[in-house]
Amino acid sequence: MRSVKKLWTVCATRGLTCALAWVLTAALAAPAWPQEPGTLGPTIRTQVNLVNLFATVRDKNKRLVPDLKQQDFKIAEDGQDQQIAFFSREVTLPITLALLLDTSGSEQFMLGAIQEMGTRFLDRVLRKGDEALVMSFDTDVDLLSDWTDDRHQLDRAIHKTRINTPSGGGMINPGPIPTSHITGTALYDAIYLACDEKLTSEAGRKAIVIVTDAQDEGSKVRLEAAIEAAQRTDTVIHILLVADPHFGGNSGVAHKITEETGGRSITANSEKHLAEAFDQISEELRSQYTLGYYPSNNTHDGKFRKIKVETANHDLKVLARKGYYAPKG
Repeated sequence: MRSVKKLWTVCATRGLTCALAWVLTAALAAPAWPQEPGTLGPTIRTQVNLVNLFATVRDKNKRLVPDLKQQDFKIAEDGQDQQIAFFSREVTLPITLALLLDTSGSEQFMLGAIQEMGTRFLDRVLRKGDEALVMSFDTDVDLLSDWTDDRHQLDRAIHKTRINTPSGGGMINPGPIPTSHITGTALYDAIYLACDEKLTSEAGRKAIVIVTDAQDEGSKVRLEAAIEAAQRTDTVIHILLVADPHFGGNSGVAHKITEETGGRSITANSEKHLAEAFDQISEELRSQYTLGYYPSNNTHDGKFRKIKVETANHDLKVLARKGYYAPKG
């Protein structure tokens, strides 16, 4: 699968269409859809943009549903039904994962647990062919480890995190977005930078997992810009909401970010709940359906298109991104 990930990256950097990247990947992996006898496989379609979605499905008891078929799904774009072109129960496509850790003063009592559970999370979720990076954010945004599959390097990066406190008891590192604030939490900046500078050139399955209380103070970009950056890079964001009762948390912001990008927001205010939340996210990242369609609206207007993914069984809840930006020009 490592060669598949490299191919995805080459396709992205050379400007090939999503459709071509998908087809080339399928040529290396087992076919994700049935083929008629005697055919030579899928035909490469030029000048057509394949929209690919990664969806997780849970029942009313919040248990994962792993055995659905293509005919069980329905996709609509801006209210218009779309024909599903590709489908698979994806467990092997490599994951490109950014782990973002809040190191502002409000997280000082949870940092030890965050470091321990973050390390365990990466050990559990990452497999051969996957890559991850680690960033921290407080008044600044700091890259602690760039893309790597080296677990030891990632573990060291997680344990390098330090709480930034105005009393001088913590460590303040100069980040790529410096700010004049003494205290603050640059959550939106961290999301924007992770997407715009690190995930934009990646392809395939992309996810950000953030451990934070979702309070933002001092970011230079707005919430809407951070969400748009994730949508433009097809990145799913999961948030583990860890909030000190003395500081509080912003569950509304966490819900909006995850809802718009197809991820989950989970409250985890104890070590036990944090461990359970990391386990749930790792399970979801490995239990996704892959859906692809060629939009009936092929206008290259650069506008945002709303997507709705449903199943025939309305008791099931589908997590998938809410839209994408059409190509422009």
